[in-house]
Amino acid sequence: MADSVYRVTDIVGVSADSWEAAAQAAVMTAAKSLRDLRVAEVVKLDCTIDDGKVTRFRTRLNVSFKYESDE
Repeated sequence: MADSVYRVTDIVGVSADSWEAAAQAAVMTAAKSLRDLRVAEVVKLDCTIDDGKVTRFRTRLNVSFKYESDE
């Protein structure tokens, strides 16, 4: 088995529903342009507040994907 190399990229998803929905939106969007996503690690959760109410959930993820080999 050949050695592998992965890249880790920071992405942020936003949802009015939940942190989980924000994470799902981020991964689904990243998957449209990044192939072979492997792992998503939640590194930060926060939210925006308007007039004393939570209006948006934000989830910051580190996603990794495998570099393609010419072999």
